[in-house]
Amino acid sequence: MQPDKAAAVRGWLSKAANDLRGARIDLDVDPPLIEDALFHCQQAAEKSLKAFLTGHDRPFKKTHDLDELGRACLEVDASLDDRMRSVATLTVFAWEFRYPGDTQVPSMNEVRDYLAIAESLYTAILARLPHTCHP
Repeated sequence: MQPDKAAAVRGWLSKAANDLRGARIDLDVDPPLIEDALFHCQQAAEKSLKAFLTGHDRPFKKTHDLDELGRACLEVDASLDDRMRSVATLTVFAWEFRYPGDTQVPSMNEVRDYLAIAESLYTAILARLPHTCHP
């Protein structure tokens, strides 16, 4: 992989790793910042998918839609299929809690499950990219 492309992939993955870290920190404070943690989970998944697409020279539009990004990733690697079904559920957290409204906040157990989904995707994407792309 060309050094400039590897650097771009590393940039996406570094941002994804920071979002995962942010989600963990949000859940460790008392009281936990659940809405913020969910936003970081969605962002980590989005950036992981964009890293994968960048690494495979697949263009993508500006979007927070993890289903759309996931479909593009599946065109490259169908073995990601099982993960994409669960990852798509994170899409709504890009905006769900960013503004006031009548939304149901998930339980801590549910949030930890969502974090596990984002972490699992990040790990799967790392495993499918050359080590020169790893942050």
